Amino acid sequence: MMRIRLLVLAAASAAFFGCGPAAPPRTSSRPALATQWLERAKASYRAADFNDAHDAATQALGLAAKDPEVREIAAKIALVRLEFSDAIRLTEGLEASPARSVRGRAFWFLGDLEHAADELEALLSDPAVKDPWAREVAALARSGSGRRPFDMEGSVIASIDMPRSLDKVSLGAASVVPCELDGERILALVGTASSEVLIDAASRREPSWVNLRFDRTEIRDVPALVQDLSPIARQLGLPVKAVLGTQLLRHAHVTVDRRGDQFVVRRHEASAPPDASRVPLFYLRGGGMMLRAAVTSREDDFTPLLVDTSRQFPLFLEESTWKKAGVDIRSLTPVAGATGNVRQGTVPMFRLGGFDLPNLPAVSGIDLKEITDGLDISLGGIIGADLLAFFRLTFADEGRFMWVEPDPSLMVPVVAAPSAGAPPSGATAPVQTPPSGLGPSHSGSSPSAAPSAHRSLGTP
Repeated sequence: MMRIRLLVLAAASAAFFGCGPAAPPRTSSRPALATQWLERAKASYRAADFNDAHDAATQALGLAAKDPEVREIAAKIALVRLEFSDAIRLTEGLEASPARSVRGRAFWFLGDLEHAADELEALLSDPAVKDPWAREVAALARSGSGRRPFDMEGSVIASIDMPRSLDKVSLGAASVVPCELDGERILALVGTASSEVLIDAASRREPSWVNLRFDRTEIRDVPALVQDLSPIARQLGLPVKAVLGTQLLRHAHVTVDRRGDQFVVRRHEASAPPDASRVPLFYLRGGGMMLRAAVTSREDDFTPLLVDTSRQFPLFLEESTWKKAGVDIRSLTPVAGATGNVRQGTVPMFRLGGFDLPNLPAVSGIDLKEITDGLDISLGGIIGADLLAFFRLTFADEGRFMWVEPDPSLMVPVVAAPSAGAPPSGATAPVQTPPSGLGPSHSGSSPSAAPSAHRSLGTP
């Protein structure tokens, strides 16, 4: 039986994306060819084909370099790709709120606190803009004068044991990391759907700058937002006091190895591991992590998926993605003990980077409205912790991609005659059926489902 357990990171989806006014229609004298490239850039951006979107936007800029609409879409694409300097340059001189939103976020993620505060405060002066993330981050940025965000001291590398269980509570695939927060020993959850570190509201009232220590390595001047983390604590059965978001994971060149029970932070980027697959990463408005995977055998057919290590299932797919995978949604079966209309089935083929995972368990029926409201990218689903637990993940190039190494137990020699697209003779491939539950031991846990919302998904 597949276990379904959702960890709650937040309450209002408006905090992820900021609810601002739609950009007004524009009249333009741009060349017809520039308009064609612009429309292609927009379509590829919505489909999360960000490399094609970048190429199309570059063509449009070459034909209409001063066009505000062309510059805005190019800047949005740059932000998703973590090209912050480009996002700032492309929006320079643009005063509309969408441009300020992109520029303010780019300054923030680049660590330019003064300009981030200026832009985000100007954004919030628009009465049509409702953006809780911008409000909290603007205050942090304004109070951060002289700070060097994510400055690291101490050991060059630190490896922390991630427990499989604590106080007789099984953690399953959840990556829970013992660390110190301003000198206090705490448990923190790795949360890739949040850009910022989140601190439990029971211990902090306002966003603040904190220091985190992992063994003998300290990360100083870490910006932290405040959130009620009691739902996470209740579902894990442990006093989780912080969520480690993507900014920290990127800056600390982190490796998350759930199968090996190791969480590694580094002051410098790791060298490329042997036999790893290089998987490009993108970030919703520079925040929540996403990647593109395949549910078909077509080489050019990828589906954008949110990466959410707080979600205790292998894979969630939207109905349209099940259809793309060739699975009739009516064939899925209810998950015992789950609330709502959560159903389970098997995806015949799932490709992550260079790895094919046949017959992968997945679920449907989770309401993503709080996540997708206001989102201008068409997500096809969510990769959860139970799938990621079978890989060793290392952030590289400041988070623009990650090295993905499989659990050796998933790899077996290919002895059957290769079919179309199969690895060559003598290669290795994942076993046909991964271990039951797709994750570490789940003994003692029962299937459950709870509504989930992520305050800092794509945080901005």
